[in-house]
Formats: sequence, C-alpha cells, structure tokens
Amino acid sequence: GSHLPSTAMSWRVRLGNKPKPEGWELIEPSLDFFEGKLKDAVNEPHEGKRKAESQWPIHRIHYEKNRYIYELVYKEERISKDLYEFLVRHKIVDAALISKWRKPGYEILCSMSAINKNSTNFGTASICRVPLASRSGHIGPSTTTGCVSCASGDGLNGGPIWWTDPYTTWAPKKRRAPGDGAARASGAADEDAIDDPEEDPEVARRLKALRGEGPGPAGASGGGG
Repeated sequence: GSHLPSTAMSWRVRLGNKPKPEGWELIEPSLDFFEGKLKDAVNEPHEGKRKAESQWPIHRIHYEKNRYIYELVYKEERISKDLYEFLVRHKIVDAALISKWRKPGYEILCSMSAINKNSTNFGTASICRVPLASRSGHIGPSTTTGCVSCASGDGLNGGPIWWTDPYTTWAPKKRRAPGDGAARASGAADEDAIDDPEEDPEVARRLKALRGEGPGPAGASGGGG
C-alpha cells in the first residue's frame, strides 16, 4: 500500500462547513500553502523521470506539512489537543508519521514508506534509514522517497537530508565513520537495507538533473567565458 498523502481532494472539500476547533485560523493559511505545493508537484510534468522520482516532491511536502503541525503541537504548544485530534480525524495530518517522530530513532523519519517493507524490492526498510557512516559504496537517495538519510544524527537543520540538499552536506558525513572496524560493526544495519540503485553512472547522471545540477558536483565553479 502506498503511504503517499491523498492529493485527490482538497481539505476544503473534505471539511465542507464542519465547525472548526479554536485555533484553526492560525494554521489555515499554511494548510492552503502546502496544498498548493502538493498540487504543483502532482501536476509537474514527469518526462524523463522514473515514476518513483516524480513522487519524491510529494513525500517531501507531506513531511514538511506534518512537521509544521508537529512543531506547533509538541514544541511550541500553540495547537490545542482538540484541534490536533480534529486534524487527525479528518486525515489532514498523518498521525502515524507524527507519532513515529516521538519515538527514539525515528525523530526525523522522512515518510512511513521508508519503513514500510513492501515499498522496496527487497522487503527491507529503505536505504535512507541506514546512517550514512555505516553505508558502503555510493551514497544516494532512497528510490522511494528521495530522502538521502533520515537516520537520527544524520539530519540537516533538524530534518532529513533530501535529494535537493547540496551534495557537500551529505557526502562528507560518510567519512566521519570512527575507524573502519567501528563502521563495519555498525554496518549490520546495512544488510537490512539494500534498496540502493545508485551504483550505475546513468542513475547518478539523472540524479544530478533531478537536483538541477550540471555535470559533476566536485569543484564545479560555474561561471563564464
């Protein structure tokens, strides 16, 4: 089953004239904003992208919308329990994802798809769950979600590292591994997540295109004539 957000029906249609709990007006503009982004992502032309890659922005916007609500509920305490339960009941937020964020090890989980073992070809968790320092070979995003790493301790600015984040922010994390032996010991998790298609140069080249980069991240100076 897909864990992608429902993009079919606007929350306005779903809620109709139902009375909204107090505090609704605080979040309504943001819900509109995220819904607009989601529509754009869904309508984006998919030429030259694999089916999974066209879903990456949807996973990311879904993460951002839910994270916004999560912060308001649990960090800033600006949303009442009533309002949060209303959002859950009407499936405006992803309650499963938000409750995972409160568990150790899942603080920045990118998507429920990353831990849904039916999402990968190998019946394993997604590669983005393996800490970068424990991975062998090429580092690349999960084919399912576009997340490079949402393993606790790897994140960027309090969230996952996404395919759009500069290569320089994720590649060096791998080299932090303390001594080879330690890296190999913690590499046990690597066995459980082999959903890594990024070995071939063709994929690497397309990845650069998806990230809006020209050839080669190394020493690209840009510039002219």
